[in-house]
Amino acid sequence: MLTVACIWPAAPFTESLVRKALESLNIPVQIISSIPEALPKFPLVQWSSYDEIEHEFSRNDSILQSSYIIRKSLIRKHFLSRCIFSYCTKHPESVLKTAWPRTYEIEVSFADELDELFADELWELGEELGDTQKWWILKPGMADRGNGIRIFNDRATLEKILEEFEDESATDDEEDEEQEPNTAVIISQLRHFVIQEYILNPLLIDPREVPIGPDTTKPDILQGHKFHLRAYCVASGALTLYLFNRVLALFSSVPYSSPNPQDKILDLAPHLTNTSLQTNRGEEGVRLLNELIGCHILSTGSEQQTILTAEDVSDILRQIEVVLAETFKAALENPINFQAIPNAFELFGVDFLVVVKDSKDIENESKIEVKLLEINAEPAIELTGPRLAWILEDLFADIGKVCVEPFFVKQSTSVQAGAISSNDSDWPVGETRRNLVKCVETEVRRLA
Repeated sequence: MLTVACIWPAAPFTESLVRKALESLNIPVQIISSIPEALPKFPLVQWSSYDEIEHEFSRNDSILQSSYIIRKSLIRKHFLSRCIFSYCTKHPESVLKTAWPRTYEIEVSFADELDELFADELWELGEELGDTQKWWILKPGMADRGNGIRIFNDRATLEKILEEFEDESATDDEEDEEQEPNTAVIISQLRHFVIQEYILNPLLIDPREVPIGPDTTKPDILQGHKFHLRAYCVASGALTLYLFNRVLALFSSVPYSSPNPQDKILDLAPHLTNTSLQTNRGEEGVRLLNELIGCHILSTGSEQQTILTAEDVSDILRQIEVVLAETFKAALENPINFQAIPNAFELFGVDFLVVVKDSKDIENESKIEVKLLEINAEPAIELTGPRLAWILEDLFADIGKVCVEPFFVKQSTSVQAGAISSNDSDWPVGETRRNLVKCVETEVRRLA
């Protein structure tokens, strides 16, 4: 009997997925709703929210948990930026050199500290801001769900943004909250930000070309919307990495338009694709990547009547596999801020932007490429919506089969090898089984 602690107080949908996944295992399971006070002497899986896990138990090799203890170099934007910079310095041939947007990290508590930063760490950025044709995006290093994201193209605007973040009253404007989500943050509480070069040539598609209900129809006139890809990956042990091959495309609420320096107030709606900012739209802006095959590419400068093909989607998935593999290899080379342990696994939501290459540069190469945006722990899977909930059921079932079941077999002498129908010991990197593509297989640490 395998004992599983399943505790998700703030995520009932996730808990339901975990329970369904446990029911599909080929081994008997007992689910408990609280962590034992003392270190148990029986095999235990803590498949729970990070804050509910008793991380001290990780010292016992017979206890498996659904989160690594330390993984800041993946899930904190400023740590991820430093991690990638360090890796690319040692591995200049890495795909991350182009797959990660040019990024600057800043630590600031008050807007007037910018003067000193521009005279030192941000001197190069200060030079770049002289070119107002380039745009930049500001992101808090530890915020999520679109909070604190702003776009600017000059130093004065950046200073104004940070001054607004100093004003706590910005979060108390009830009238604005009724119109749109308030994404302001308090600068003194966050301090760490990244500034990335804003990508002006995203792949644009009209999601209405893929109707999702009986009341929706294809429009006569198509309008290009920006979108980002949400890929789910599962890291297991120390370390094997799998990519779930059912990738989501999350669209902005309004058609895309390039940022205009003449606008006194820049409308972020065409630029932000986070579903947390569009809860009033339901599933309207969510599609599977595979559903977009056959849709028109509406990006500026792309050839007329260009169609997104199955080959394009396969190329996108291949690029995601490579970028993910390199990113986790980079994190493994930073053991202070990512400590892979053999008795843990974790689900991450990874965001990518698809970019259209300049036709003069591609020749025989791919016409599109993916850019890594960020990595999220405990992703907000409930915002996927009920239409595509089935892919999440498959995802969690696959996690159970690949991460939980094999661990129990290793720990138990009462389970015969034949009780587990599938043997994944010969699963090579690059091969897909179930719905998972193995991207990385290495061993930096093993069970005692």
